[in-house]
Amino acid sequence: MSDALKHECGIALVRLLKPLEYYKEKYGSAFYGIQKMYLMMEKQHNRGQDGAGFASIKLDVDPGQRYISRVRSNHAQPIQDVFAQINDRINEELGAHPEYADDVAAQKANIPYIGELFLGHVRYGTFGKNSIESVHPFLRQSNWMHRNLILAGNFNMTNVKELFENLVELGQHPKEMADTVTVMEKIGHFLDKEVMQLYQDCKGEGYSKREASPVIADRLDIAKILARSAKNLDGGYAMAGLLGHGDAFVFRDPAGIRPAYFYQDDEVVVVASERPVIQTVFNVPFESVQEIEPGNALIIKKSGKVSMEQILEPTVKKACSFERIYFSRGSDAEIYQERKNLGKLILPAVLKSIDSDTDNTVFSYIPNTAETSFYGLVEAAQDFLNQRKNNYILENRNTLTAETLQELLAVKIRTEKVAIKDAKLRTFITEDSSRDDLVAHVYDVTYGVIKPTDNLVIIDDSIVRGTTLKMSIIKMMDRLKPKRIVIVSSAPQIRYPDCYGIDMAKLEGLVAFRAALALLKERNLYHIVDEVYTKCKAQENYLDADVVNYVTAIYDQFTPEEISDKIAEMLSSPEINAEVKIIFQKVEDLHIACPKNLGDWYFTGDYPTPGGNRVVNRAFMNFYEGKDARAY
Repeated sequence: MSDALKHECGIALVRLLKPLEYYKEKYGSAFYGIQKMYLMMEKQHNRGQDGAGFASIKLDVDPGQRYISRVRSNHAQPIQDVFAQINDRINEELGAHPEYADDVAAQKANIPYIGELFLGHVRYGTFGKNSIESVHPFLRQSNWMHRNLILAGNFNMTNVKELFENLVELGQHPKEMADTVTVMEKIGHFLDKEVMQLYQDCKGEGYSKREASPVIADRLDIAKILARSAKNLDGGYAMAGLLGHGDAFVFRDPAGIRPAYFYQDDEVVVVASERPVIQTVFNVPFESVQEIEPGNALIIKKSGKVSMEQILEPTVKKACSFERIYFSRGSDAEIYQERKNLGKLILPAVLKSIDSDTDNTVFSYIPNTAETSFYGLVEAAQDFLNQRKNNYILENRNTLTAETLQELLAVKIRTEKVAIKDAKLRTFITEDSSRDDLVAHVYDVTYGVIKPTDNLVIIDDSIVRGTTLKMSIIKMMDRLKPKRIVIVSSAPQIRYPDCYGIDMAKLEGLVAFRAALALLKERNLYHIVDEVYTKCKAQENYLDADVVNYVTAIYDQFTPEEISDKIAEMLSSPEINAEVKIIFQKVEDLHIACPKNLGDWYFTGDYPTPGGNRVVNRAFMNFYEGKDARAY
């Protein structure tokens, strides 16, 4: 993606189902779980590089022994920093006590981080500064083992203020209005109530206080606690939690917006945000890794019993399509094919833009996530060329010579690696005064492969703000002196903000929105902007369920092609000599390519939860009123 987007976040959970001695004997180390967690988090570093955190729980320890360990980092390389801290501490203990080397019981009793239950998180921050206090997992502590709660998640809630007020009504005094803290405190409230009720039950049955503790752990109904806690949640989420005594859960939103996958055998239960992470780290086949169903929670009891339980009624599944276009690793078998299909499906529009002149066209891509779509585009272009060859041979079969046939078969689709990303330059883009010049050099080009008669088709996975296209890519491509530059987006036009995990909070930052505004001005239709604002303002105090997305009217007057042409005009500078065209994927073709991930609200305005409509209207009002503020 030429315009960097940030995404929240990645989760990893490992529960060891055997005694630690088993892993020592089979795999050579009782630190098997920690090693797997490192790999799980490293394989998901694409999902978050602002911070990383790790938590572990030891099962069945004696009172007075520390059983919860946590380490977090917001360093430049947070995953490496987290595990460097863990390794340093482990090595320090082993160095001071060589007798621990082959004594698993002593290791568990005396060395932190070793245990049976692990939770990891990688984070991209969207709110405020990237302080260590914002890094997951979060910890809610208690002297009652069952009431310790560790929480990490990949989510944004659209109604944090409402959830915060709910906690205040319950008599709590939350320390901050952040969605993770608010959700954790809400789960914690119902966890406390459940534990106290179970304690009263045990007391009535004649158990002593000490005898009641394991009974409470066994009877604790995680599904019931989650159902009570989740009643008013509005957002996209995959949240993972650990309880101090050893229960664990991973809970997914009813629309399946944010992803979560799991694998189970007789040794481990594993959860991750992406399927290939589990496949690679545990060397298991595609079909062995299952998706946690929307509205369901995977619940792992301390006993090792694993169940999938419905917490909320699933709605129409609207899994985020950006996971497939951009965020998730392309090593997933389904995602790889879907990205290729995105490239194939957009070929007809590309052929139209170059007048079907593939002989005088060079195909390329913008590194790195557009590479797979590029392969699909080129395969489809090759099929087109082969059909053209077949037709020519059939039409001229009576007069075709060996020399002519050889010339015909020698014609190929021309592909080159034209754009080269110099990623290191991004580190220094900080001051507005020097930003433009630095952005212009984020990409370099390969000289000598383009002729003045050539079209240059270059595919990107999506176009969000258009900044890097305008300041860097188009200018750099124009230095190669092509006749025409065609920028192809394998995703549709991004028209609306996202409020479920992607950092797209402001409408005015979206180039499609700015293009629609420009067209409204040109055609004397700008009164529509005022009308939309009036309608949005009138809904300001409505319940979320009653709010309508009126911002769609900004785009209703124009075809997608008209907006694309205006974007091309806006992203071209007077000094550009080549003709510039921009092509976007059709929403219908996106759904054909990614049939299991139909979430498309950033393209269509069709939000999967009521809070989404409030957010888009708030974003529009902020734009209209000139407020530089987030809409959620």
